[in-house]
Amino acid sequence: MDARRATGQSAEDICAERLRERGWRILARNWRIRAGELDLIALTGPVLVVVEVKAHHLGARRGPTSPVLAVGPNKQRRIRRLTSAWIAGHGRRVGFRDVRFDVVGITFDQEGLVVAWDHLEDAF
Repeated sequence: MDARRATGQSAEDICAERLRERGWRILARNWRIRAGELDLIALTGPVLVVVEVKAHHLGARRGPTSPVLAVGPNKQRRIRRLTSAWIAGHGRRVGFRDVRFDVVGITFDQEGLVVAWDHLEDAF
C-alpha cells in the first residue's frame, strides 16, 4: 500500500471510530461501484449521513491548506450520484428520514498523530 493510500485508510479508521463513539451507526465503509466510492455511510438518529474523509500531513506542499477544501463541486456531484445508487440498493433496509453530506478533514503531523480534526456537517 502506498503512503497516500495508507494515510487515507488511517484517516477513515479514525473517523469511523470517533463517529461510533458519538453513537453513530456505521452502515458501510468504502462502498464501491464502477462510478466511484463512498468513504463512510452512517446513521445518526433518523439521518443518513454520507461522510467524505480527506487527510493530509502538516507541511504538505500540494493540495489545499485544509483537507476539507479538497471536496469541490465535481466531487460533490459524484458523491450525490453514488449516494442515490446506494439508497436504491440498500435504502429500504435502513430507516431514515433525511440525507446529509458531511466532510471530515484530518491533519496528521510527521509522526502520524492527529493534530487537527475538522467535521463539516451538512457540507453540501
